[in-house]
Amino acid sequence: MNQNYYVYIITNKNNTVLYTGITRNLVKRVYKHKNKLTKGFSKRYNLDKLVYYEIFDDPYNAISREKQIKAGSRKKKIELIDKFNPDWLDLYKRL
Repeated sequence: MNQNYYVYIITNKNNTVLYTGITRNLVKRVYKHKNKLTKGFSKRYNLDKLVYYEIFDDPYNAISREKQIKAGSRKKKIELIDKFNPDWLDLYKRL
């Protein structure tokens, strides 16, 4: 049985703060962010808008990609989002 792994970026309504994460269930994870069920950074900064994600079938590749994105500059993250989702729409509604 194949299991997908997701690397994602969420932001707030003004797109001022970015958070990169990894999960096996993107719908459930973003739901938790939206409903403030996840303590910590995303709750503190009201991050609940999914603006970017990638799908992997291998956890090691997903973890590697998450680390690569996190290590990148804010500018690189913005460029990544702009290519994938130029209008910065909340992609949760499309999952």
